[in-house]
Amino acid sequence: MALDERAAWLALALTPGIGSARLDTLLHHFGSASGALSAPFAFLRAVPGISAAAATAITAAADRGVDQVLRSADALGARWLIPTDPEFPAICRLIPDRPTLLFVQGDLTLLERPAVAIVGSRDHTEYGGRIARQLAAGAAARGLAVVSGMARGLDAVAHTAALDVDGATIGVLGNGLGVVYPAANRRLYQRVAASGLLLTEFPPGERPALGSFPRRNRLISALARVTVVVEAAEGSGALITVTSALSQGKDVMAVPGPIDSPTSVGTNRLIRDGAEPLLCIEDLLAHYPEARPLDPAAATRLDARTRAPAAPPDLSPAERRLFDLLLDGNAGADQLLTRSNLPAPEALVALSGLELRGLVAQDGGLVRLLPAAQVDAEGQR
Repeated sequence: MALDERAAWLALALTPGIGSARLDTLLHHFGSASGALSAPFAFLRAVPGISAAAATAITAAADRGVDQVLRSADALGARWLIPTDPEFPAICRLIPDRPTLLFVQGDLTLLERPAVAIVGSRDHTEYGGRIARQLAAGAAARGLAVVSGMARGLDAVAHTAALDVDGATIGVLGNGLGVVYPAANRRLYQRVAASGLLLTEFPPGERPALGSFPRRNRLISALARVTVVVEAAEGSGALITVTSALSQGKDVMAVPGPIDSPTSVGTNRLIRDGAEPLLCIEDLLAHYPEARPLDPAAATRLDARTRAPAAPPDLSPAERRLFDLLLDGNAGADQLLTRSNLPAPEALVALSGLELRGLVAQDGGLVRLLPAAQVDAEGQR
């Protein structure tokens, strides 16, 4: 396909109100994206399903800043894919309301790996963070790509755990490339862009909107063979991902939790309604016969790298408060101090104390617990 035809496709795909169904209709009637883009208003209105508003938008599409979108993608080192490109994920051509284009930044070969989606609550428990970390690290260490939505909470835990074992992860964004949302995930965004893959159907620089995240969720489930829900409160966005997965004919697994835990209401109901319970990593791996096996020594090393350190008994109350918050996952320093509800001077002293004892590290403004193995190796526990 010539470059001008690809650019015409991009212009149409970026036109408000032109989704996959209308784009297919236009291609059928005009033979190409450039043909549709250059068609007179009257011809467009004669096409079934093309309203006056849609026809007006199409006639203005050529002036919709396509050159700026291309320059922005180039500046980020990103690529854009349309369904006729060989790198476009084949499964994304087949799902309902399929994407008409994708913007990608990072390692495109990760789209060829078997993948698992790990999703869950933004406001999760220590249990949820621990299980998400173990599952993501275990899957990544065996050669699977871990897919999630780059949100705070369990999404961030899953991406980070995969990267921490030098594994593959794919972050699906509800906004354009170059926009870090939430801002506390800046360091994670940089790590995924450098060592994994960021993927979105929104043009570079586009901010998230109310409807962005359900659209993102259908891509998360599309890219993965199995969608795993670790924790989900009633009404959680993770349950939207489940709905997408089921509509796509994908398998869904759920991690059971305490029946009185608000963050396990969604997962427990999924299991009640027929989702497969996930009780150990082997349950997940049964869906991935191609996963790399780990020998006992490698499995022991993996466990040590993902296990959080136990809280030393002599922590001060303020240090223990910060330590417990970090068990839920990495956090920006300002966010951590705010969530602690401690006076700022006391919280800063507590954070410094945890760093001096080798229990936490700060990296690019992100505070994280060091794995138990690293704490042991430094002789700080």
